Order: sequence, then structure tokens, then C-alpha cells
Amino acid sequence: MAELAQQDSGHKKGKKKGRKKMSTKIDLTPMVDLGFLLVTFFMLTTTFSKPQTMEINLPVKEPIEKPEDEPGVKASKSLTIIMGEDNKLFWYMGVTTDPLEGPIGTDYTSEGIRKVLLEKNATIDGLIVLIKPADKSVYKNVVDILDEMNISNIQRYALVEITPEDMDLIKNL
Repeated sequence: MAELAQQDSGHKKGKKKGRKKMSTKIDLTPMVDLGFLLVTFFMLTTTFSKPQTMEINLPVKEPIEKPEDEPGVKASKSLTIIMGEDNKLFWYMGVTTDPLEGPIGTDYTSEGIRKVLLEKNATIDGLIVLIKPADKSVYKNVVDILDEMNISNIQRYALVEITPEDMDLIKNL
């Protein structure tokens, strides 16, 4: 612990008796030990932030045959979102092959695709959204559109491969 070391300043004959000079040496070893104990305590008792992840259910590699009595998805309940290059986004309802009645362009803002998703989810019961990223679309946009699905409270959506017909639809837009 802390101690004060005293030195005997022997006095000689003929000299005046004075005060004894004391050395003020303090041992700091216990304070360093206490510091390490505190650092160890806080390191062991703290909780580290856990990374937040998004759950994605990936499809099974083997094709699953659909039973004959199971009904297919109605085109009137499906919304297709095509993600193009240069942050372009297109959507259409049902099935379309005509470029004139084809996809409608929009953006990733709250007045763009979010407004469309909220409107369609409110009016169509059991809406199914098909998300089709093009080969040159950006990964950030895929994450953004998945976030929009959660924000819009859409329960049924899937990431599917873009078809050549869809690429032809957005080629000239």
C-alpha cells in the first residue's frame, strides 16, 4: 500500500537541530492493479451489440411438383417489380406482353414504389409481389425493395429471375 519512507538525517554536533526531511514516495502498484481489475470487470460484464440481419427464405434447389388440385396464382393478384440498371424501377399488374400497356416507371422514394405498394396492398386481398432484378441492377436496390416490402406490410413476395420477355419490355423505356 502507500507508505512514506523516512530517512534518518543524523545530526552532527555543533549543528542546529532541524526538522527531519521526509521523502514523499508513494507506491502506485495497488492503483495499477485496481485499474486492471476494473478494466477486466467491465470487459466481462458488458454486452456487445448484436448484428442485425434480415431473414430470407431461399428456394429449394430441387423442383417441387405442384399437385393437380392446387390452384395457381391469379394474375389479378400479382404485382411484378422489375429492377433495371441505373436505379430504374418498373412495375405492372398481372401478366403483360405488350410494351404499350406494359410496365410503369417509378423510383425508390416514399412517393414512388412505396405509394404503389401501399395502395395495391390495401385494395387487393392476398397480393403477391414478384421482384425481378436485372443482371445489371445494384445490390443496394434489392435490399431497398425488400425493406419496402416490410414497410408496406406485404406478406407474400418472392425474388425470381427476370425473363427475356421482361427484359424486352423495359429495353426501350
